Amino acid sequence: MSATIDRLDRKILGELQRDASQSLDEIARKVGSSKTPVWNRIRKLRAAGVIGRTTVLLDAAALGLEACFFVLIRTSEHEARWQARFLKALQARPEVLEAHRLAGDIDYVLKVRVANARAYDAFYQALISDVRIHNVTALLSMEEIKSTTMLPL
Repeated sequence: MSATIDRLDRKILGELQRDASQSLDEIARKVGSSKTPVWNRIRKLRAAGVIGRTTVLLDAAALGLEACFFVLIRTSEHEARWQARFLKALQARPEVLEAHRLAGDIDYVLKVRVANARAYDAFYQALISDVRIHNVTALLSMEEIKSTTMLPL
């Protein structure tokens, strides 16, 4: 169930998505309100689960993580025990930035960030040693055209 939010809440959320390190005064000024009502709304949005954790965005290339792979996984196993092992294997690997279970011919897609192809191979070898996978296809991203964490409000 989605939370009920009004126009001011959306403005506040938009500002927080743009830069969560802004002061309450800055946010209040930008959304046309004052500090206390903005703070109260942010607290309510956190309590309602609309706002999760606050974090920072790092530059992967600046940290030497220049290769981004999209990993398409097909499996012939769908029982709960296999899925639990697979989930545990993914959660244990910080290289996996995203993992999605899909409808269609591909069962899972992973977004994996590593330094290079050799590092991807080490990730791949570790993954298939932990869990049985029918077929894996790795696609190297040549260029990131758009990447955002901002939801459309």
